[in-house]
Order: sequence, then structure tokens, then C-alpha cells
Amino acid sequence: MKHSVDHAFYGCTFCFREYNKSQVINMKKMLFVMNPISGTKKAARHLANIVNTFNRADYQVQLYLTAAPGDGKDYVAKNCQDADVVVCCGGDGTFNETVSGLVACGREIPIGYIPAGSTNDFANSLGLPLTPVDAAKAIVEGAPKAVDLGKFGDRYFSYVASFGAFTRASYATPQSMKNALGHTAYVLGGITELAQIRATHMKLTVDGEVIEDDFIFGAVCNSTSVGGILTLDPEQVDMSDGLFEVFLIRAPKDLAELGEFFLAVQKKQYNCKMMTFLSGRKVTAQCDEPISWTLDGEEAEGAPVVEIENLHHAYSILKREDKC
Repeated sequence: MKHSVDHAFYGCTFCFREYNKSQVINMKKMLFVMNPISGTKKAARHLANIVNTFNRADYQVQLYLTAAPGDGKDYVAKNCQDADVVVCCGGDGTFNETVSGLVACGREIPIGYIPAGSTNDFANSLGLPLTPVDAAKAIVEGAPKAVDLGKFGDRYFSYVASFGAFTRASYATPQSMKNALGHTAYVLGGITELAQIRATHMKLTVDGEVIEDDFIFGAVCNSTSVGGILTLDPEQVDMSDGLFEVFLIRAPKDLAELGEFFLAVQKKQYNCKMMTFLSGRKVTAQCDEPISWTLDGEEAEGAPVVEIENLHHAYSILKREDKC
């Protein structure tokens, strides 16, 4: 999420309707964190309409444009004490920062999400609108829904912690390529990784069950989509049940296993020899040396032992009741 913007808009408060003084005092306060270059930058082009939608729902909007990794988290943590709602606009990484900032702040206030990234795994899993103004309307018309949060060491993730094949593509692909190609950029980035894949020997303990093998990919997720490439059956995923879905892919022993794997992925039936799929509340991952992980598409340092925990109903997101 490396980018730079004109700082002129930082901390600006917007109100596009005419109010008398008493009406402004009675308006609800919204912190609005926006990554202005996410995806194809389409959300930035709709900023006036988005803010106007919030104003008409009696929100006084305090806008903050992020300019560097960590900006969103720091801003929310420092400024959410007197806010009624926090809204973020950007990709999965921007949402991760917003949630992390709210957890650091210690406030139990709802979050609204306007998805504007290249893949939007989390928004797709929740059934949120993908057009900016529709997403803003869904926030003001929605009700809080409690959602689980992942804890990875001292960091958090909203939908996935992963290692191995394809995970590097999410944070190593240049933003310019993501903006130009969208989801295709991740697929191309993943393909370039195939030649570099090497298995990692790892021991994972999932709620007491031990799985040990050589893995080329692993994900601890709370989503129906991982990187826009691997998808899970919505009937198997409940983002509020206190459980993760744990998805592991072993190194293929021969071409027959590799063929079985591709067929299983195509049919979304993850029960072949190369794959393990199970659910759990707590995961301990152990390996001989630290490996790189990604949290919601952003790089995270690993360790020989990593503790991953599901924080049940850790926060609430605003969404329409008729969307699931």
C-alpha cells in the first residue's frame, strides 16, 4: 500500500448540506479513511457523491487520505475516541489497517467498508456492494453484524493469514499493475511464482489435531475467497462462528497427484491427497526456520512458532440485513 498523495485533504471535515448550528452539533461523527489509489482509483472519482450520501444520513464526515503503510491504523487509533462510526475505502489492506486501529483504540463502534481494491476478497465474502456509491448507501442503511477477527502474533487479519505459493503475489505485485489489470495482476503474479515454489516442512496443530508434512501453500482464513484464486463453498464458511477454515496444500508426489489437485480445485472439492481442509479456533504453526506470511494481502514476518487465534465477534461491520 505504498503511495503518495497531496496532503491538502488530511483531516478535512466535510458537510455538503446546509445546516444551522444546532443541527451540526447533533450530527453523528464519522471517521472516513480512504486509500485514494486503490484498485482503479474509481472510488476517488466518486468521493463527492460518497460524502454526500453520508451527509444526508446526518453524518459529519472527517476524511483522511492515507499516504503510506500504517497510516490508516495510526489515524483510527488516535482519532476514534469520539467517533460514532469508522468507514474505510480501499482494498483489503486498508480494511485491515482500519480494523487494527479500532482494536488498538479499544472502542466498540461499527465499521463501514467501501471496497475499492483489485480483488476485494473480504467484501465478496460478506456480500457487500462493489460500486462505491452503492456501498456507501448500504452502510447508512445497514445494521451492525458481529464478525470474527484473526490474531497473528501481535498483529490482526480480517480474512486470511497465508504462506507459500501465490501469497507473495499479493504484496509484491506493483500497485500500477494492480490498477491496470485488477484481479488478472494477481493471477499473473501467482503464475510467475510457480517456477520458484519449494515446499516448507511444517507442523500445524489445529485445536489439538496435529498435521505435519511438506506444504507448498497454507491458509488460515475466514473468507470464501483467497487471493481471488482459491474459492470455498459459502455453505462451509461462517464469518461469525468463532472458527477458521484451515486449507493446506502438500507438495505433489507425482503428476497423477498434481492432476487430481487441479481437478479438485476446478470442482471446489478439496478432498484429494494433496489437500487438507478443516476448521478450528486456534492454530499453532511450527517450522525449522521463519517463513514469510501474508495478512490480508500485506507482508508479515514469520517466526519458527506462530500462534494464530480466532477472536470471536471482535468487531461489527455495517451491512444490509438482506445481504449474506
